[in-house]
Amino acid sequence: MAESNCTQATEFSLTEFTDNPVTQVTLFLMFLVTILGNLGMIALIRASPQLHSPMYYFLGNLAFVDLCSSTIITPKMLIDFISEKKGITYAGCVAQVFIFDLFGMTECFLLATMAYDRYMAICHPLVYPLVMSPKCCFQLVTGSYLVGLTNGMGQTIGMSNLSFCGSSVIDLFFCDISPLISLSTSDITLSHIILRTSASLFGVSSSLVVLVSYVAIISTILSISSAEGKRKAFSTCASHLTTVSIFYGTSLFMYLKPSSESSRKGDKWTAVFYTVVTPMLNPLIYSLRNKEVKEALRRLTKIK
Repeated sequence: MAESNCTQATEFSLTEFTDNPVTQVTLFLMFLVTILGNLGMIALIRASPQLHSPMYYFLGNLAFVDLCSSTIITPKMLIDFISEKKGITYAGCVAQVFIFDLFGMTECFLLATMAYDRYMAICHPLVYPLVMSPKCCFQLVTGSYLVGLTNGMGQTIGMSNLSFCGSSVIDLFFCDISPLISLSTSDITLSHIILRTSASLFGVSSSLVVLVSYVAIISTILSISSAEGKRKAFSTCASHLTTVSIFYGTSLFMYLKPSSESSRKGDKWTAVFYTVVTPMLNPLIYSLRNKEVKEALRRLTKIK
């Protein structure tokens, strides 16, 4: 298609997620819980010396990532509930793509790092302090952010090379690279290849680390003689795996599904899970089911 007479879109229209007042209020409350939960987790970890360990170092970074990724998406969605014009400028769209892809991929690798940390702590406790040294923890977290930054820059550069001369209506409540590629009037073959390669290489590989780590953890738990110990360990692992499965499952479905699927009705609900639900669940799951966190909170608030 000739692009010489193309008038590049300067603004996109977003599709409202829902017009149901109950669902809208629920999403607003979920966002509030997300903000308070993640901010509270970061503050608690920083203020409690007993939580200055590798596991909580990773958890604090996960809370920061969830905070950043949710605040770039959810407030705009909530504002659009009460706005007649549900638009976003091209620059705003680019910013959403970059920041969301940066922190989204960072979360993938942080979850993999946290799974590996638990694997070392449970399966190899004697060498755990040596392997998970402060230097190693810093390198793992820095590497996660660098992979996220590479992904965010790559997707943003890819978007800047696309032309949008036709419809400017994004069939989603935020700017995501997948619907933007479908909306482009350019040749999108290479863009699809890059998107799926990135999702496969980074997303699938990090999810495999999580899967293998938890298989080894569960295998070790099965050797525990105490029935009560097994029950508590399995309960904790199940809650962690639930949030991880929601995040990886919905994300990989969104970016790896066949391009022949034209309907995006299911995409909106899928996107809600990894943009709203998971950032809310993470601090709740990792704190409410953790005795050390609850004890640190009691000490901090001086509740006996």
